[in-house]
Amino acid sequence: MIPVSFQTEDGYLLKGHVFPANGKRVGSIIVAGATGVPQGFYKRYAQFASEQGFDVLTFDYRGIGLSKPVTLNSFEMDMLDWGKYDLASAVELMSEDESIPLFVVGHSYGGHAFGLLPNHTKVKGFYVYGTGAGWHGYMPLTEQIKVLTMWYLILPIIVRWKGYCAWSLLGMGEDLPKNVFLQWRHWCRFKHYFFDDPNMHHIHKLYAAVKTPVFAVNALDDLWAMPASRDAFIKHYSSTSVSCVDIDHKNIKGKIGHMGYFRKHAEPLWLDNINWFKSLIANEAKACLSQELGYKP
Repeated sequence: MIPVSFQTEDGYLLKGHVFPANGKRVGSIIVAGATGVPQGFYKRYAQFASEQGFDVLTFDYRGIGLSKPVTLNSFEMDMLDWGKYDLASAVELMSEDESIPLFVVGHSYGGHAFGLLPNHTKVKGFYVYGTGAGWHGYMPLTEQIKVLTMWYLILPIIVRWKGYCAWSLLGMGEDLPKNVFLQWRHWCRFKHYFFDDPNMHHIHKLYAAVKTPVFAVNALDDLWAMPASRDAFIKHYSSTSVSCVDIDHKNIKGKIGHMGYFRKHAEPLWLDNINWFKSLIANEAKACLSQELGYKP
């Protein structure tokens, strides 16, 4: 595990770790994490993927983990920055050797971030777990009540008190900048997240421009990102092949929920992810060979 620092296009310094491939390197993977989840949460997955021949980068978005400022009070940022600038800079870092295929694994917000990339053409495949549109109406009734109480009663009090979203007080992840909380809550009012926001008309074109194959996996016990929620968001990757799979948590030991895919007991699921990446590598190699043979006299 090698510590790395890299700068975004707008000048923000991000920190992460690279897990070098064990043996022959077949590709590189960037882990695009969930909202408020520090990079250390993905360490076990990164180690697993590195053992399968991939260099893996985990990193923290601005305002999170190792990439956060001394204080979040008065820290200004846009939630879209995490994809537009932060993930984009990670793609630049990991695509320096163009002979090595690059892939992205997303978790929750990571499924949103990919469509914001200005350089998504450098990525050969995008595998995402637990992404969704965020609207409470896709959740079971009891979860709807919890979420709405959090959005409109508990968190506003905390934000007013602290000057930022002290998410950690609820045991739900890293603290968040105030504007991230406000934007997230606002977009979760809509059935299709920010695609329904009248001030975000431009966002449709960004996602429609993506040609990278997408594989979206959701667990049936993930109350925050049920399959219907995933479908409402992922359909906006409208110009590429999208495969969707629902995982029954009963087929593995323990719950999956919104966070469990990256925990140790879900490790058997990771091989499907790795094998999909390897199949994309093999298919591209075949296509290149066919093209070469086709040009021979």
